[in-house]
Amino acid sequence: MPLLRHPVLPAVLAVVLTWAGAAASAQPATAALPTAAVALGDSFVSGEGAGAYQPVTDVNGVPQGFPGWSAPNDNAFFCHRSANASLHRADLPGIQARFNLACSGGQPHDIANPSGNRPKGRTVASQLDQLRAVAGTHDIDLVLVGLGSNNGSFTFGDVATLCANRFIADAWTGWWEFWAYLGGPVPQEPCAVSDLATEDEIAAVTAETTAALRQLLTTLDRVDADGRHRVVLQDYTNPLPLDLAAEYHEEDGRTDTRDKFRDLGAERYAAGCPVHRASLAPGHVFSSRLGTVVQGAHAALSAEFPNADLVLLNVQRAFDGARLCEQGGSPANALATPIRLQDGPSGTFVTSLAGKDKIDVQRIANTCVTYFQTCQESWHPSAAGHAVLGRCLTGAAATTARGVACVRSADGTITVG
Repeated sequence: MPLLRHPVLPAVLAVVLTWAGAAASAQPATAALPTAAVALGDSFVSGEGAGAYQPVTDVNGVPQGFPGWSAPNDNAFFCHRSANASLHRADLPGIQARFNLACSGGQPHDIANPSGNRPKGRTVASQLDQLRAVAGTHDIDLVLVGLGSNNGSFTFGDVATLCANRFIADAWTGWWEFWAYLGGPVPQEPCAVSDLATEDEIAAVTAETTAALRQLLTTLDRVDADGRHRVVLQDYTNPLPLDLAAEYHEEDGRTDTRDKFRDLGAERYAAGCPVHRASLAPGHVFSSRLGTVVQGAHAALSAEFPNADLVLLNVQRAFDGARLCEQGGSPANALATPIRLQDGPSGTFVTSLAGKDKIDVQRIANTCVTYFQTCQESWHPSAAGHAVLGRCLTGAAATTARGVACVRSADGTITVG
């Protein structure tokens, strides 16, 4: 039997559809979340050395301001998130808010796990948990990551301390005094490449860093409001040159190749570079290897996430010509912070070791061991250095390439490309 046409139904349907369309158009459109740029990783991103450190919320949700120089170093404040960090100095059109979630001393472990769950960690939540919180209120468009210099095999701080301590020991204590007062030899030779990181360690660090960054990319894909975001992987720059300016080569007729050279030791400390000249080349091999860690992670993850907007930012030459003791007048003309110690957790930095004997020097050095926050700013980008790194980030955020190098020329010009 054929279906009969209902004489009223079409008119009723037309009215209903018209009402539904009008109601839908009356509903307010979902407001777009404000855009954000986020920094994750370690001290070279957090702003260590740049001052103007901001309160950091700990794992219990309590903002921690400066707790005093003698406080435990695991305090969240000592993540040293600086208002002068490169994230805040970069020109990022379209970005409405910036969140620095990096932490000085941060390791790949800290990306997905609370830092305090490991030795010498700080009482902050995992960086991914902090990132998820930001994603709840903002559309994340840019992520800056600096990761790998601290890891399960070595830390940047340990490497720096090793080479500086050997120089200080060599400068202030004669070989016979080690036996007479310390009961045996204390390392005082320049650092060698093998002292800083072995090839096996670099391979392990690359795998460790890649795994952490894989977790980051996976999480971003899940939590980012619109699914569109650029991730910039930044490597590291060496705070020291390949060689020191001639005025730092010797003092009082003594170089650093002979036993005990206190005047030279004091001169280099004041200039911010207490290190053997022979340690400089191995130090650059080390920083170059840190670059290969980031490069390796970038290559592996670019293959695994072919649609990801993943950019490698090479900053190894960003401080050329303006490293500590590269020119006379250091540290005032350098882009990195000098090594600075305190004589007890006083808040007053010792700027000169002239006239100090070996007992004084040992006491001052021990302050750094007991209260690491008193010396942890040493050999990091300064506020001026972070301003340069901000310009590097500006270029990386705007490039159409998969990788760029940020280079400082002799006249101070910064190019990214």
